[in-house]
Formats: sequence, C-alpha cells, structure tokens
Amino acid sequence: KTMPNTVSIYEPRTMMGVIRKLPPVHTFFRSTFFSHEKTFVTKSVDMDYKKGARKLAPFVSREIGGKIIPNTGYTTETYTPPFIAPDKVTTIDDILDRQPGESLYSGRTPAQRAVIQMSEDFTDLREMILRREEWMCAQAMLTGKIVVLGEGVKDTIDFRFTNLIDISKDAKRKWKGGTVQNKYADLKAWHEKVQKEGFTNCNVCIMASDVATEFLMDETIQKLLDVKNYALAVIKPTQKENNVTYIGTIHELGLDLYQYNEWYVDDWTDPENPVELPMVPAGTLMMASTHAKYSMYYGAISILNQRTEKWETVAGKYVPDTFIKKRPDRRFLSLQSAPVPVPHEVDSWITVKVM
Repeated sequence: KTMPNTVSIYEPRTMMGVIRKLPPVHTFFRSTFFSHEKTFVTKSVDMDYKKGARKLAPFVSREIGGKIIPNTGYTTETYTPPFIAPDKVTTIDDILDRQPGESLYSGRTPAQRAVIQMSEDFTDLREMILRREEWMCAQAMLTGKIVVLGEGVKDTIDFRFTNLIDISKDAKRKWKGGTVQNKYADLKAWHEKVQKEGFTNCNVCIMASDVATEFLMDETIQKLLDVKNYALAVIKPTQKENNVTYIGTIHELGLDLYQYNEWYVDDWTDPENPVELPMVPAGTLMMASTHAKYSMYYGAISILNQRTEKWETVAGKYVPDTFIKKRPDRRFLSLQSAPVPVPHEVDSWITVKVM
C-alpha cells in the first residue's frame, strides 16, 4: 500500500521549500561582483549595457532655452539564458519504504528521512549549478565572452568588452623575464585607465597563482612594502574561503589583492579528453570594482506537471522537478536553472595577460 506521504513530498511547493532552506554556498567571482539577482517570468531577459561619456552640460542662450541631449551609451539586448538541468537518480522512494525504528535517521518518520535525503540530493545538484555560474561570471570578466557549448547548444554571449591587454609577448614589459619592469607603475596605469574609461575606482585585484608569486618576488614591490612605506601598501596574506588568499592592500590605489586558486573540469570542449583548468588562467590578473553594477539574471523555467499534465512556467533561481524513467525503473530529481551574468558597466574592469 502506498504511503500518503509518498506523493506529498514530490509536490512542487514542497520541493521548492526544500531548495529555499538549503544553506548558502559562496563563490568568489559570483559573490564578489554578481550578488544582485533578478528573476524573470519570461524565458528571455533584457540585458542593459552602458559605456559612459564625460559630456559637459551645454551653454545656451536665455532666449533659445534648453538643448536636448541624446541618451547615448546604453545598449539593450534580449537574450535567452542558457538552460542548466542536472539530474540525479535518487533513493528517496527506498527510504519511504523503510520501517520506522531503523538506525538510519533514527527516531524520524519515513517521510522526514525522505525529505532529508531530498535535501542532500538537491544540495549536490545546486553545487554543480553554482560551479557553472562561477565559471560563467569568471569568463564574462576575464574574456568578455561566455561560450555556451553543450549537447544540442552552441552559442556565444559577447559583452563587447575592450579592456583586454596582453603584455606577455612584450620582451620589455612582461612581468617574468622582461627587461624593463615596473609592476607597481603598471597597476597604477591600469587603475587610471578604468577610472577614465569605466568611471569607477578598481578596489579588487585578482591574480592567478603564478602572477601573485612573481608580484611578491619583485624587488620594487618588496621595497614598496617595506615598513617605512606602510602608508602606501601592506602585505598580510590570509587564507579565505573558496580557495581565496587575501595578499594585501595597496593603500595608495585603494586596491585589495587576492590570489584565486580554483579549478573546473572542461568536459565539453573535447568530451573524450576532459581537462582540469584554473578558473583564473595562468599569467592573468584582473582589476575590478565591487561598486560597479553587475547582476545575475535568471530566465523562467517551464516544467510539465506530471499530475495535471499541463506546462507550468516558474520564475526562480533554481526550480526543482522529479520524474520517473522505466526499464529500469528509476526516480530522478532535477534542478533546473537559466542563469546569465550581466556586467552592465562594460568598462568598469580590466583584464591583463602579464606573463
């Protein structure tokens, strides 16, 4: 005989409640820059980009009156965010069939144990989605593009980002082996470039591991970090969460320095030969502002309600679903999402290949 709780825990409202109670998971790029979130009731979203200009208010004759200023610098594009839907074979039904009093989750009813198992399954699925979101945010800021490549999908989101600099092939300027180097002057120049073109002060610098090592080994930087120059800069490495190391602060620029050691598995470029890659490519650094406008947008998800056999459109970050496949009989849990990071102020950061 089927237990009455077997159906109720699979109701969309119940599963959505489980998702909302999951503890937060932090990722460095996403948490630092794309903390503003917005969900849409449509599959497509309108993404606004801005490139500013330093126009002055015009002088006009009192007899002529005001002059209309065109609203330039804004671009709005409509895009359907990529669909993400990891599935997981679950053992929830087995737990529902267990007899009360067994050692597993002792003292709880079968339905209570099933909800706990459901929470653990959804946690695994959500962490996969968050890793993908972190990768999307990193790609947006490190390359200005997001390549959406997977089974049945091939697309590129291009933010028209132009603050990409490569000095790694310049025999004089490259940070490792260059004949004429001044890393502090480089940081200051790039900082001012973003001030001029992006209308913002970069307050965060994220370095790949090899870049951070080379930076701290430089004699000019070491002299700058001497006790006598404490007012200009301070280095005090501290391990943070998410494989992040806080290196120190350059006070003169108001710039916090971080080393980010995180990796991901690329199994879509060449599915037969997956490769583990660093989230921040070797030889790369990025300077950005946490005060600039960046957002995470989520398109609506359409799911088929198996009970009513009708399609339902849900606005949410992560939308749970469940379905059964036959031969062999298996129940799947699915967590669906349609995220896209939107860096509204396109020139508010800079990415440099230094070595």
